[in-house]
Amino acid sequence: MNSQQNVVAIVTGASRGAGRGIAIALGSHGCTVYVTGRSEKAGDHALPGTIYETAEAVTKAGGKGIAVRCDHADDAQVKALFDQVLAEQGRVDILVNNAAAVYDELSMPGNFWEKPLKLVDMIEVGLRSSYVASWLAAPAMVAQDNGLIVMTSASGAAHYSMGPAYGAHKAGVDKLAFDMAVDFRDAKASVAAVSIWMGALATDRLLGMIEAEPEKYGYLRDTIETPEYTGHVIWALFNDPTLQERSGQTLIGAELGRDYDVTDVGGRQPPSYRDTHKVMPHQHYPLVIR
Repeated sequence: MNSQQNVVAIVTGASRGAGRGIAIALGSHGCTVYVTGRSEKAGDHALPGTIYETAEAVTKAGGKGIAVRCDHADDAQVKALFDQVLAEQGRVDILVNNAAAVYDELSMPGNFWEKPLKLVDMIEVGLRSSYVASWLAAPAMVAQDNGLIVMTSASGAAHYSMGPAYGAHKAGVDKLAFDMAVDFRDAKASVAAVSIWMGALATDRLLGMIEAEPEKYGYLRDTIETPEYTGHVIWALFNDPTLQERSGQTLIGAELGRDYDVTDVGGRQPPSYRDTHKVMPHQHYPLVIR
């Protein structure tokens, strides 16, 4: 187990959904969690949830939740976030890159050119924003010789899912984790970068989709994970003394859960994409060209 008494985490895009669940789970393990997002009050988004509500839930779970409004499309705001965290805490131990621009049109019928161009924002706030946040976290993590950067991803990185913008984002963050790990090893730093394929999550968005189109999405009811599940998996991963052996890998969250004996609500073990979809992460080659 990691010996630090006060683990400092940043979870981006944590007003709702996966980010909210991950933040609360880390809070339950006593972490100080900086919760970022743009939603400050009801009505800021069509779906419920604000950064303040998540921060309060983190504290209620046993940690310390700190809400910071941050638009991850704005590099200056992201830099201000990291300046604040380092000024207040002096370190950052876990960064969860979860912020993404997700629109309802993503799951609507049609080919990519028949959907709004704004869907490409997922590459800006999703892929690029993960790079920026990691770029800002890396110097502090390397200096303290400890840290974990997590990209939240999904199996759409390796098969068609909701179009090229979504697929490019997921495949891109998987590759970010791999390449960042190469650089951390080159720097001889005990900093790990991984990408985690989360399962279908019991978020307000997905539950709404299942209710609206049960014939299309109803099958997901038996496989969905709670948003908190990935957070507990991340905590187990962070405390794994062999973490560096996993650095650079794209990992299926359900399989990590089995490895670490992390279960979801009711002691349930979520299924792996390897079993349900017959897909697995791409394996990258060890060749390094500098």
